[in-house]
Amino acid sequence: MRQFTDTELLQIIEFNEVDCVEFKESLSGSAPEKIREAICAFANDLPNYEKPGFIFVGVRSDRNIVGLSVTDQLLLQLADMKTDGNIVPPPTLTVEKRLLQGKEVAVIKVEPSNSPPVRCRGAIHIRTGPRRDIATAQDERILNEKRRYGDRPFDLYPIRSSGISDLNLALFSYEYLPKAFSAEILDANDRSLNEQLAATKMITAADDPTATVLGILTIGKMPQDFLPGAYVQFLRIDGNELADDIIDNLQVQGAISDQIRRLDDKLIAHNRIAVDITSGPIEKRTALYPIEAVQQITRNAIMHRTYEGTNAPVHVYWYNDRIEIVSPGGVFGTITAENFGNPGFIDYRNPNLAEAMRTFGFVQRFGVGIRIARRLLAEAEHPAPKFEIDSTHASATIYAR
Repeated sequence: MRQFTDTELLQIIEFNEVDCVEFKESLSGSAPEKIREAICAFANDLPNYEKPGFIFVGVRSDRNIVGLSVTDQLLLQLADMKTDGNIVPPPTLTVEKRLLQGKEVAVIKVEPSNSPPVRCRGAIHIRTGPRRDIATAQDERILNEKRRYGDRPFDLYPIRSSGISDLNLALFSYEYLPKAFSAEILDANDRSLNEQLAATKMITAADDPTATVLGILTIGKMPQDFLPGAYVQFLRIDGNELADDIIDNLQVQGAISDQIRRLDDKLIAHNRIAVDITSGPIEKRTALYPIEAVQQITRNAIMHRTYEGTNAPVHVYWYNDRIEIVSPGGVFGTITAENFGNPGFIDYRNPNLAEAMRTFGFVQRFGVGIRIARRLLAEAEHPAPKFEIDSTHASATIYAR
């Protein structure tokens, strides 16, 4: 969360909109209850400002700073309002002592909730200009719709610092669209570019050209500028331990389609072919690994990894006796450590990214990648692959023959 300077806080006190600030001279009388209601209202963010609300304790309603003794006990009392059970779900807020115009002030900064409506003692409080109100049925419906938006998969979240200029529109128009829709549909389509991008979920809406996580990953010019961990780290290690010599490495960046193609090139380049001319009358050629099995597992790692809250890449480590693929993001939805990799257990952390990968042709059918990999490895007389998952990572180990 952003840290505001003293100068910025003074400007907020003097000039900020009345429905984004609340002032309390002290904590006496009914002030604690009014502060809880204000926290609830700012967390609900009915006007959809998408910015924090501020409660200043030690400032009069006429915006004059009077100050008060901001003790540790007072800060603790304010911080406890988040978790004392009166406000649910608990909001995201910070409490701190600041010295403004030489006077001590307690500042509560409340972030908009991703899961409205937020209730204080059972009531939904909202902000209507300078006053707090109880939400009407219509207000509650709007807040419920905001919650459903906030509950959308992470791959549909807007990246507010991005725009259409960050998207590769040639990749979208000449590769993605023709694969997503038939020629007849495209010929009859009179939608604008923004409408096409919105329909495929690459931007938030036609009139809000903010790129989504899906758009940045799928057709972004440089996704790693916005999602630093959205790449694959490939290492070819001459040995069976991570400390052994590295004979090749590549940080595979770019949009998802570029990552998969460049990673495939590396996998194919290192998948040497053994030639047997002694065991029979016909020359026999055998690859170190069935490449499609390795592709199925690496593409699964890219598809199902978490892109939220981590800067970790997908790791592909090729040792002399095995290939290890490690993907950030552990158990999700119906997938548990016990059923991970078993037939019939399918869930999607990034359902829209999965659909985009299918559109590009990197995935033919959903839910069968690991099953195909098992079958191909068994047919090539490899040991069964090993799959492990915990709360933060999923890994697959493919063993050499």
